[in-house]
Amino acid sequence: MSGSRICVGAIAGAYGVRGEVRLKSFCAEPRALGAYGPLWTEDGRRSFDVTLGAQVAQGFAARLSDVRTREDAEALRGVRLFAPREKLPALPDDEFYHTDLIGLEVFDTGGVPLGRVKAVLNHGASDLLELVTPGQAGAVLVPFTRAIVPTVDLSARRIIADPPEGLIE
Repeated sequence: MSGSRICVGAIAGAYGVRGEVRLKSFCAEPRALGAYGPLWTEDGRRSFDVTLGAQVAQGFAARLSDVRTREDAEALRGVRLFAPREKLPALPDDEFYHTDLIGLEVFDTGGVPLGRVKAVLNHGASDLLELVTPGQAGAVLVPFTRAIVPTVDLSARRIIADPPEGLIE
């Protein structure tokens, strides 16, 4: 997937029997998801016009163009939906789209390489940078806070981090 589209939601399954889906929004303002359409599948082969309905558990009931039956909706379970980047709002200097962070090299405050961002995770409390680090079998999770990650330089494609002692060995 190129950087020209950003993941804004995912289909969580069918909702009802008339082809509606349960749509989970990844947007800061969840209802904004409906304004970014058409939304595309990750491979770019399909696009959908989205009409959001009522808020339901973990998202919204939604109608997608060309999805007519419960079976059509259920077949889309797990499909992530992407919006054209130019339709998304510009972010303040201290906020980032996850896709912009993935792949950046991470260095400590002394310039020593710590790894590369594999993913940005959020399990409720705050964002975590999942780093692939040289010489370690597993990934390292670094809290993405201003205290631990004081500098993100997108133009230089690098992050400066000051992780707590012992976090990265």
